Amino acid sequence: MLTSTTIHRVRAARGFHPGLTLRRIMRLSAIVFCLFVLANVAQGSPCARLKSQPEAWVNAKVDAFVSAARAAYQSDNALPAYEKVLDGITASIRQCKLAEDDTFRSRYGVFVEYMQAAALDRHPNHELGFVVPDEQYFAETRQYVEIPEFLMDQNFLQAVSRYETLGRAKSFLRQLNSRRETSEKLIFFSYTSRHLGTPDNDDSYRRLLIVVPGNAEKGVPDKWVQFGVTDPAARVRVRNVSVVSALPGADRTSNIYFKDSFRTYRRGHPITIAGRWELGEHDDNCVQCHKSGILPIFPVAGSVDPAEQEALLAVNQRFLTYGSPRFGSYLDERKFGPGLSSASLEVREQRFGKSFTESSVAKAMTCDACHNHERLGALNWPVDRVVISSFVTGGQMPLGHQLKVSERRELYNKLIQEYFATDKANPGILKSWLLSKLQ
Repeated sequence: MLTSTTIHRVRAARGFHPGLTLRRIMRLSAIVFCLFVLANVAQGSPCARLKSQPEAWVNAKVDAFVSAARAAYQSDNALPAYEKVLDGITASIRQCKLAEDDTFRSRYGVFVEYMQAAALDRHPNHELGFVVPDEQYFAETRQYVEIPEFLMDQNFLQAVSRYETLGRAKSFLRQLNSRRETSEKLIFFSYTSRHLGTPDNDDSYRRLLIVVPGNAEKGVPDKWVQFGVTDPAARVRVRNVSVVSALPGADRTSNIYFKDSFRTYRRGHPITIAGRWELGEHDDNCVQCHKSGILPIFPVAGSVDPAEQEALLAVNQRFLTYGSPRFGSYLDERKFGPGLSSASLEVREQRFGKSFTESSVAKAMTCDACHNHERLGALNWPVDRVVISSFVTGGQMPLGHQLKVSERRELYNKLIQEYFATDKANPGILKSWLLSKLQ
């Protein structure tokens, strides 16, 4: 039989002391509490580290973003990687509440606002890239982007759906014009686009453009209504109809509104038209292509009938009257900063050398003379590669410069290099903007 003395001896031999039990429990509790606190500190440490060394974090993220943006500009295959970088940056801004941090925002406000604007089309139901959901945008702008009722006539829709019957569609428009006042006459012509297919067919370039004059004093915009035209003998008909409208203001600016619609063809039934978004066909970020709001028309040479050349000239002259593009309260395009060719001569000389700055290619790096926020809108990222490449290498831009094909290719490459450069000593236009070096 074990006595109490024996039990105490056994416990002592095993390292157990009755007086230490409470002490050990308290010690273990303290250790657990410390581990809990450390775990919470560890969870908050990324934001704490970020805010303690904001310059290092911003510099690293800007380099990663600009590099990813350049890759995405050059190839659609790089878009997922770009989106991952952008999502990571905006997640940190949100989680660390950097937009609400007065100290951080006072130093890096341009960076924060740019990233928030660039990420708009990453949000659910924001495919258009505006600050409001797509449904709200279309509801609020309906009066500006509706296809005019007279262009919904079934005879016209049947005729405009195919190249072979396009003449009948134009006859219909001429009949309409015979009953309209001079200031209300439609301006129209057909042409072949140099660079952009339709949203439903990347290989379809034929168009019928109809400019429907508005009345700015009455709040009625000009509507540029464009029908995709099916190629000769093609079996599958092009569906797209786009409306880009411009409502000029008194300050040499115009608010620009967008909508893409699709036609639905069913044998034995009328042709119907509904918005891509309403049909569940998704939509695109409008401003990526429409940096200037309305785009001037530079058709494939010879694709405009000689009798319609006057109409082509008239619409491009009308485009110039709209002034600087604005997008209402739906997007502040100035947050994206300056665009192509806006670098100073000194910076350009440092990058490419003094001998280059005296060349004909360097003298043609003048995009920003027209494409800035006070005139036709800056050509900044995000932007459509096809539009920029086509205009520059195709000879349409910059105006007034006669360059060889090889020189135009060099011009294009230099413009892109200058904009997306990430050199620490001589950052490019985009990096400089994000680091607030162009304020």
